[in-house]
Amino acid sequence: MKKRFFPFIVIPFLLFFGLRVGAVENKQENWQDESIYYLMIDRFNNGDSNNDFTVKATDSKSYHGGDFKGITQQLDYIKDMGFTSICLTPIFDNENNGYHGYWTADFYKIEEHFGSLASFKKLVSEVHKRDMKIIVEFDANSVGLNHPWLTDSDKAAWFHEKQEFDGKNSETAWIDGLPDLAQENSEVQQYLVDAAKWWVKETNIDGYKLLRMQNVPEGFWKTLSDNLKKNKSDIFLIGDADLTNAALVGKYNKIGVDSVLDYPGNLKLRTAFAKTNESVDEHFSIIKKNKKELASPNLAVNFMDNSYSERFTRDSVKNNLHPGTRWKLALTYMYTIPGIPMVYYGSEIALDGGAGNESYQQMDFRTDKELIDYITKIGELRNQLPSLTKGSMTPLVSKHGMTVFKREFDGEVTVIAINNSSKSQTVQIASDVLDEDKELRGLLSSDLIKNKDGQFDIIIDRDEAEIYLLSEKSGVNIPYILAMAAVYSAFVVFLVLVFKRSKRKQSK
Repeated sequence: MKKRFFPFIVIPFLLFFGLRVGAVENKQENWQDESIYYLMIDRFNNGDSNNDFTVKATDSKSYHGGDFKGITQQLDYIKDMGFTSICLTPIFDNENNGYHGYWTADFYKIEEHFGSLASFKKLVSEVHKRDMKIIVEFDANSVGLNHPWLTDSDKAAWFHEKQEFDGKNSETAWIDGLPDLAQENSEVQQYLVDAAKWWVKETNIDGYKLLRMQNVPEGFWKTLSDNLKKNKSDIFLIGDADLTNAALVGKYNKIGVDSVLDYPGNLKLRTAFAKTNESVDEHFSIIKKNKKELASPNLAVNFMDNSYSERFTRDSVKNNLHPGTRWKLALTYMYTIPGIPMVYYGSEIALDGGAGNESYQQMDFRTDKELIDYITKIGELRNQLPSLTKGSMTPLVSKHGMTVFKREFDGEVTVIAINNSSKSQTVQIASDVLDEDKELRGLLSSDLIKNKDGQFDIIIDRDEAEIYLLSEKSGVNIPYILAMAAVYSAFVVFLVLVFKRSKRKQSK
């Protein structure tokens, strides 16, 4: 008898919990949902002492010992912060002391300080096991100063004549003194394209970050993109072109590059959050321009700093402000505006550093976890709320360092409030801008704001931020309770009928 009744006892519970399944499921669909952790291989984590030859950790211009095995060991650390992809500095064989990866010696070999081809493939495999993606930087502009091609008479035409950068000759100048490849040469072009294709086929990486795009003819990038996508249709290409005009950056979208680093936006981001009481109006303008100039504005890569710049922490230090606070506000904004956030390794511990070698500091995993916990939380929210990755954006307030904007997608509405000022601020949002029959639930500090007299009063302490979800009013949910009561009543009636029927059979 007990076995006969068991399925009927379980059914109401399945109905009860089944109502919630669709609400919490949010699988990654495409690259606009990604968040990228960008790291310099040599400076991240040393996992294999066997490749520690010529390592001098006290010298900022020498190898420190970071390698593929070290990254593999820390993948859970990266994933736990909410990142869905990693981007690596170049993996190719480099000249002596080319720890950063930008002095290429051989496009077909792994840099031996980083490990072997097998250890790199292991890294890629472990990344994919965690449902993450991996991108590698590819520099088609130049090679190392002592590259063997320079003394090969058959390859004399592979390089442009040595010349200084004069502001106009970016495609032919030897930038940073490095030998400039002549990509218009069909042999050079074929070699680079074949090398890029080989790594994708051999290692199954998910994409490339294409370096110094402004220094290479557009025609080459189109050829590279066309060839790569013929071999792997879903490969993702990020253009790294240090240009300060959205229209100039946007031209790369038109030749097959999926995404571009938002350098114009980066300048405004750093200005807006390096000090208190700064406005984001100029960055709002950049977002508007990106919507017009970029083929896929939601795929633009937002970043605070990278391997070419001073660290954002240095901006805070120069202004005598606490770096952790600056980072929290900046990252909240960057994680909730349209685009893909890319975070340079060490930002989660407010790593400091100037430009060039000073930016390439050694990662420290034994540090205060407060900022890491904060990044983890906003990363979690970004991964859970489609409105933060796919939604439209509507600025609501921008004054005296206080910023409020709305993201909306498929009925989901989030409101982001950031107080980058030296005092608490209160702003009123008219109920008709949101929904007077709903309430704002804070997801960072559990704030709750209800409609009062036709408006939502948002109060944010200085140097604080909140991400609100527009939700049904809390309290007793009468319709839900009535629905569940009907389900259980029907179930009880069913049990009574079954019981009576059973009794009649027994009496016969």
